[in-house]
Amino acid sequence: MGLIVQKFGGTSVGSVERIQNVAKRVIMEKESGHDVVVVVSAMGKTTDQLVSLANELSSKPSKREMDMLLTTGEQVTIALLSMALYEMGHEAISFTGWQAGMMTESVHGNARITNIQTERIQEQLEQGKIVVVAGFQGISENGEITTLGRGGSDTTAVALAAALKADKCDIYTDVTGVFTTDPRYVKTARKLDAISYDEMLELANLGAGVLHPRAVEFAKNYDVPLEVRSSMELERGTIVKEEADMEQNLVVRGIAFEDQVTRVSVCGLPNGLHTLSTIFTTLANNGINVDIIIQSTSNEEKTSISFSVKTVDLEDTIRVLEEHKSLLQFEQIESESNLAKVSIVGSGMISNPGVAAQMFQVLSENGILIKMVSTSEIKVSAVVDVEYMVKSVEVLHEVFELSKEEAAV
Repeated sequence: MGLIVQKFGGTSVGSVERIQNVAKRVIMEKESGHDVVVVVSAMGKTTDQLVSLANELSSKPSKREMDMLLTTGEQVTIALLSMALYEMGHEAISFTGWQAGMMTESVHGNARITNIQTERIQEQLEQGKIVVVAGFQGISENGEITTLGRGGSDTTAVALAAALKADKCDIYTDVTGVFTTDPRYVKTARKLDAISYDEMLELANLGAGVLHPRAVEFAKNYDVPLEVRSSMELERGTIVKEEADMEQNLVVRGIAFEDQVTRVSVCGLPNGLHTLSTIFTTLANNGINVDIIIQSTSNEEKTSISFSVKTVDLEDTIRVLEEHKSLLQFEQIESESNLAKVSIVGSGMISNPGVAAQMFQVLSENGILIKMVSTSEIKVSAVVDVEYMVKSVEVLHEVFELSKEEAAV
């Protein structure tokens, strides 16, 4: 007998019928002898609908009131799921984030969890009840309702699993696990039996939408075993865990990709010691997230810096740079949109030199021009024209043999 935390996303609870299906999955774990805590998201597109309502009233609604509004979505789901469990003969109790003791920073819209007061959940578990908790939300020290930002329900589930010292945290989604790449784009993509925290964190940060990076980071820091599973099909998923005893015969384990990338070039900057720190501190102070950075020096006095941003941030990026032109002393700004980032990920790269060269070679052989490059110990990213994004993923998936079954070592 152990403790299992289960998390079901919006698609999984998108209708009464699907909530009843979730209830059956929860009861299967309960009847196998486990204590169960269930974390749920808002039903289907509820959050999007609530955001739309707010936007009809205000072009820039209060962040505090948005948190008050959006947290109602999960409150609907927890009540309905608890009712469904009761109708199926099992005692259940629903808790909002604050009732569950989810303490956060005093930040609206993207708060981080600071502490979880688990006493109330543990009391209910000891009474044999299934505890249903609203994901994505908490409460600050000064009593304000907060939300955890994108992927917040994943983070809630993993944080609860860590705080309750659960044996496992199952993340139920509309896919059967973590794949070598997105199977909607590459038909030969294969489900992985297991993947390391570090590899999953890289894939999540690079655009793979199966798990949110903050949830993976939490799991790694507190050594919480995760399993990504299908809420619709009764089959094993993908285990996310530490690297020991992982399947290791493939150097590259997965490929992530994202579009809506723009390259910004700031030309004619003074070639000084503080040029880099000044420009990126200015952008950071104005909430601009920068990804890949390249510096090129044409002479002793002048330098140019190129970096990538999300296309949606281009307008703000140029505005901030122009507002600080007298400080930065650049000559001109150039930008190129309609780009995509394609990344290969695998912990085997550490001990296998030449992986980046192989990636660059196969892309060039297929007529795909690389615009920017970024590397770490376990990933290589290349920025290409968006029209070549899917082709890049397909040829890399083939050359690194990701369709082949792995053999455990």
